Amino acid sequence: MANEGRDVVPNENGGWDVRKPGASRSSAHEDTQRQAIDRAREIARNAGGGEVRIHGRNGQIRDSDTIPPGNDPNPPRDRK
Repeated sequence: MANEGRDVVPNENGGWDVRKPGASRSSAHEDTQRQAIDRAREIARNAGGGEVRIHGRNGQIRDSDTIPPGNDPNPPRDRK
């Protein structure tokens, strides 16, 4: 199913959680935000694409990434 977005959010007990919006449980838990972002991208890719929203420690969204085949109106430039 496309548009299976995920949020990367801080866990109150440490580390970072990957959550589907509206879900009561996490899809994954990682020690670092970088690991959680990578896992969220993998989950979204396996689900057919979607938006990965990255939250800071304060809970505010600080970045987002559209995983294909999602429709990103402002795709990032090639980072090579």
